Parts: sequence; C-alpha cells; structure tokens
Amino acid sequence: MEKEKYIDLNLLEKFEFYDYGHALEILHESFPEEWKEIQEALKKLKLTTSDITKAGGNESPIPKKFDDVLYPLGWREIRISGDLLVKKYPRQTAQRRGRFANEPFETEMIEGYIDGHNIDFLKNKVAFDLEWNSKDQTFDRDLLAMRTYFDCGLIDVGVIVTRSKDLNDIFKEMGIMAKYGASTTWIGKLLYRLDSRRNGGCPILAIGIKKGCVE
Repeated sequence: MEKEKYIDLNLLEKFEFYDYGHALEILHESFPEEWKEIQEALKKLKLTTSDITKAGGNESPIPKKFDDVLYPLGWREIRISGDLLVKKYPRQTAQRRGRFANEPFETEMIEGYIDGHNIDFLKNKVAFDLEWNSKDQTFDRDLLAMRTYFDCGLIDVGVIVTRSKDLNDIFKEMGIMAKYGASTTWIGKLLYRLDSRRNGGCPILAIGIKKGCVE
C-alpha cells in the first residue's frame, strides 16, 4: 500500500504506520475532516526530555498534548454502557414452522451487557486512543473497547498511538530504559495483538511515535 497517498509526508519521518482492515482508506475516504485533525495533532507533537522522564499515567504531560489539540475540535473522551433487551417470539401455531407471532411472549433485560468501555477521543465514527507508558495489557482493554463500539455501530474505524521501538535509543542514552520496559505499551505489543485479530472486525490504524518527535 502506498502510504504517501493517505498520510502527510511530513509525518512519515516522525511516525510509523500500520494499517489493519483498510483503516487508512476508511479514514481518508470516509472521514477526511477527522483524519486531517488527527494528522494535525501528530504534526504538533513535540516531546522533550522532561516529558519523557516524568511519571506515567495521569501524571504524564504527553496525553495532555493531544487534549490541547483535539478537545477544541470537538473530540471527547467517551464511556458507554448498555443493557440488552431480549424478546422471545413464539411460533404462531403448532402446525406451521417458521411463522412467528408479532408480539413476544416473554422479554428479559440483561443489565450491564455492555459496560465500562471507554475511549480517549471520539468524533463522528472515529475512535482515537493514546497509550504512552502503561502495562501492555492496556492494549487488550483498548482493543476490546474499539471492537465493542464497532460491533454496536458506534464507530467505523479506530486509531491507536503508542511508542515506537525507535525511542529506545533515547531511553538508553538517558539511562531510563527500565522505566520503559518490554512489558509496557509500545508498538510491538500492539502489533502482536492486532496480528492475533483481537480487534475483531474493527479496522485499526496503529501509529508508533519515533525519535523524530523528541526535541
């Protein structure tokens, strides 16, 4: 696939892109505005050594860099929950198979059938998640969330941004490689899960942050 057809050329030096389920084509053709905004957020991403050495999780300044760009454009963090209403329709008569009544004879509500699935940013039908330095199992949560949103018809494509292996050179130079271990969120751990189809049918664009983003 010719990535240059879908991605701003300035980004190819600073990020690596992996396309699953024709995610790039979907973004480019069906969601050009959202894709342009994501690319703008990537263009503006500049990391300092101070950003890299700060604590992870909610203390990290890196997710806020995306908040500052995407929130003013209408992207929002979303959490969904939903109940499942099951309707049981009886056969009309004992003699006629395949013909069912118009009204159910029994209904059942399964509460919390979908619950606790959150995504960092959602706009229109595009989901966007950032994983800088969490336990790598976080990718399972992210992919399950995107898969659930997709299965419910709430999104058509997902984007996940994480660290490239390329950044390890900088971590080693700074003597902080232990902080960014092999069992944390980086592109290798994400691609392994995507190759295993843990995203289900949801198209995913995986993006790795390279050392060209570090000032």
